[in-house]
Amino acid sequence: MYRQLVVSAVVPALNEEGAIAQVVTGLLALRHEGESVVDHVVVCDNGSTDKSALRALAVGAQVVYAGVPGYGNACLTAIAALPPSDVVLFVDGDRSCVPEQALRLLHGIADGADLTIGSRVLGTQEAGALTPAQRFGNWLASRLIRLLWGARVSDLGPYRAIRRTALARIAMRDRAFGWTVEMQVKAIQHGLDVREFPVDSLVRIGRSKISGTVRGTVGAARGILGTIFHLRLQQLLRRLPEGEVSPASVPSPQSSGGEG
Repeated sequence: MYRQLVVSAVVPALNEEGAIAQVVTGLLALRHEGESVVDHVVVCDNGSTDKSALRALAVGAQVVYAGVPGYGNACLTAIAALPPSDVVLFVDGDRSCVPEQALRLLHGIADGADLTIGSRVLGTQEAGALTPAQRFGNWLASRLIRLLWGARVSDLGPYRAIRRTALARIAMRDRAFGWTVEMQVKAIQHGLDVREFPVDSLVRIGRSKISGTVRGTVGAARGILGTIFHLRLQQLLRRLPEGEVSPASVPSPQSSGGEG
């Protein structure tokens, strides 16, 4: 619990046996004024072929399974298994995030924010932590969000915290690569209080299922950009006179797979 807020962490994982125990223990070890910060950790095994699930269970996490691949699908599956919580903290399972810096994100929530984003751009990055493709993709997506919605965004970082009520309000749908940008854009569209905080980015343990392959990189770019334009088109269509094209008739961007 952090400042009277019950905190649950969601950790999507796909073949992260080398890192997942460190991630879970780091979260459960967090303390604020002598009290445990993270009340519950749910790891979603998104089709691992290694011992990720067993290692997460061994250090105190609840483990759920998502048979269909996709980062968003893993997050949605974990969310469905959460106990009653005030705040949901999202953390990658590859040890690229610094556990102690979750306190920055939770501090922002406790001070009134609805969604707090850990910006790797504003923080320090270990050499090799982000590939050139990741840097460019973040830059492009951030500029598009600023252009289309007038919101200052520096990163689509996966390290983030959101009020459970806000999460329910924005009704997340994406099951693949568009998950993070969908959350940020929908929060902007709903007029939520979104704040960025600097976080450091460490070199992940193991190989990335997104930036580590050409297929993953292309799929992520397609999913992120497709989600941005889909959400913008939906917003524009809602402003049309009654009888024009309905947003429900606009197909969602097609993307599959992802790191979970």
